Amino acid sequence: MKRSLLFLTLIVALLLGACQPAGPQSTASALGTPTPTPFLPAGPVTDPPTPEPQVTLDLPMADLGFGEFPGPTQQSDIDIPPQMGKLPQPEGQINILIMGSDQRPTDGGFRTDVIELLTINTADKTVSITSFPRDLYVYHPGWYITRINAGMQRGGFEMIANTFAYNFGVKPDYFVLVNFNGFMRMVDALGGVDVQVARPLWDEREGPGDFSVPSGLVHMDGETALWYARSRGTSSDYDRGRRHQELIAAIVYRLLSLDAIARAPELYSQYQQMLTTNMGLVDILPLLPLANTIRDSQAINRYFIGPDDVISYRNINGSAVLIPNQERVRRIMLQALSSPESSAAGGP
Repeated sequence: MKRSLLFLTLIVALLLGACQPAGPQSTASALGTPTPTPFLPAGPVTDPPTPEPQVTLDLPMADLGFGEFPGPTQQSDIDIPPQMGKLPQPEGQINILIMGSDQRPTDGGFRTDVIELLTINTADKTVSITSFPRDLYVYHPGWYITRINAGMQRGGFEMIANTFAYNFGVKPDYFVLVNFNGFMRMVDALGGVDVQVARPLWDEREGPGDFSVPSGLVHMDGETALWYARSRGTSSDYDRGRRHQELIAAIVYRLLSLDAIARAPELYSQYQQMLTTNMGLVDILPLLPLANTIRDSQAINRYFIGPDDVISYRNINGSAVLIPNQERVRRIMLQALSSPESSAAGGP
């Protein structure tokens, strides 16, 4: 039962791509050109403090359930927050980090501007999706405090997994890093997907014309679905996280309606050319029947780190970033992880 529903993450991950295939993991310090943020987060933006010399560089951090974390190797412009500590989860639960890369074909650097944690409760047969804004300003163990979307390129899955463990109390078991061209091809091959749109959206797009979608049930082809996943010129990253989750639900239900489970080996062979992952087909095949449990829409729970859960801040470079409110984020994570402590912690 331990690795149930993993195949579905390979499929739904295709909706979250931002540009080209991720390519080999790099530990180079160059992070490529960051995607501009077209909005300022809600709330006051704090002036950066004068950084004080840190004398604990490269010393290990204390063990609060995950083992020791490596200490910082560069100075940060704010104090490194205390680690959240390992949050309790139901036995056998699986956590998969789904990321969309903005890598260009001629640029070795990239950022993961789409970050979703897919949590699979194998006992209750439920799935939770938690959205993490790309501008979260967090400690990356073995590096320093910077945007969460920089960790995967800097240190691969090991660094981003440790970043989640330190800041959010959960260490993902697997990751999927996505190719956006494959997403468009797959949606079109499915005959499009029916997306339950919570709010109407209008925005410009590359090339001629604009796109808009009304609220309600909207049928989308690959190009429209990709625009809907990536658009942020007239909205925000918080809103984009909601749209990612709407698309995840739509594509999962479409695949289940087409008996994708029976076609798992064929689809896995096709999709593994479009993404990077540490999950293998041998781990997935015996457990595919459990994927049927998410046919019930009530089994997909959605969580967000939103504007009330962060402090807006300008870092020493003048960039707008979001410092997590640790207590509020902890409550969200307890809910998303179906933690036994979540009832005592209260809602997010």
